[in-house]
Amino acid sequence: MHERLVDRNPVVPADQLVAQMVPPAMFDEVSFASYIPDPEQPSQAAAVAAAETFVGKVGKIRSGKRGLFGRKAPSTGAGLYLDGGFGVGKTHLLASIFHSAPSPKAFGTFVELTHVVGALGFNKAVEELSSHSVLCIDEFELDDPGDTMLVSRLLTELSARGVSIVATSNTLPGQLGEGRFAAQDFLREIKKLGSIFETLRVDGPDYRHRDLPPAPEPVDSKVLVERANEIPGATLDDFDELCAHLSTLHPSRYGKLVEGVSAVFLNGVHPAQDQSVALRLVVLADRLYDASVPVTVAGAKLDEIFTPEMVAGGYRKKYLRATSRLLALSRFEVPA
Repeated sequence: MHERLVDRNPVVPADQLVAQMVPPAMFDEVSFASYIPDPEQPSQAAAVAAAETFVGKVGKIRSGKRGLFGRKAPSTGAGLYLDGGFGVGKTHLLASIFHSAPSPKAFGTFVELTHVVGALGFNKAVEELSSHSVLCIDEFELDDPGDTMLVSRLLTELSARGVSIVATSNTLPGQLGEGRFAAQDFLREIKKLGSIFETLRVDGPDYRHRDLPPAPEPVDSKVLVERANEIPGATLDDFDELCAHLSTLHPSRYGKLVEGVSAVFLNGVHPAQDQSVALRLVVLADRLYDASVPVTVAGAKLDEIFTPEMVAGGYRKKYLRATSRLLALSRFEVPA
């Protein structure tokens, strides 16, 4: 008999929020050696060399220079920003940096980082992360002024305390938020963020610009229930009930919500009715993707969850990424 995600109320203790900031399981075994640069894209080999050099800097910063009376002199963290399209191996390099750097260290997406800070509070987050050698931030993308100022303050504080910071994105630091928010405070914070990083472009064909197969046709509701009942560890939920349940959980708990789930089945899928619901679904899609959990739906197609108006707005990149990931999960082999 299937379980339901709506019956789960995961709790993540505050002291575990930072501890669980590690690369997704699919990047457990990656290394600099396993990254194969495209010979036609010399920037990829340059990126590997820069990433390895960055790890060396991290080690020297954490070992610290000795000042008068044998005390460690304060050191400023190093910063590296890998810019490039989807599918050029930036996350592979980011995870390789994480694996090579001395502990303690942390890895998370930009969204995960903002959620951790929101759950812990700013001062507690700084305290928890300030002992780390490096903070790895994947998919660095600023969508509103509040997040921009929060992360700018956080990274400035951590860098001053000797925490090195490496980030990936497909938007250069000076262009973060461009075309969305023109407030002077926002622009000032963006300029400050850009000064933290040494920027390196990683070129290559963007795999998400290639034609993707169309979204699979939703299955019949009765068939959906039958499939869910056949698979140990699967969950079956009504789409609206799940959306309502997500609103009661802090997004930092979504990973725990899907922990141990073998497959997710959703009934009655339809376009999200508002932005807040849609953004929660983006976070859920990310956590499902990190855990490689197959998704099967009845109702609307997975590429119809985010309306054309939403995709044309300021959160466009988030919605396109979530759609791409949901489509990928819909093609994962469902365990027997």
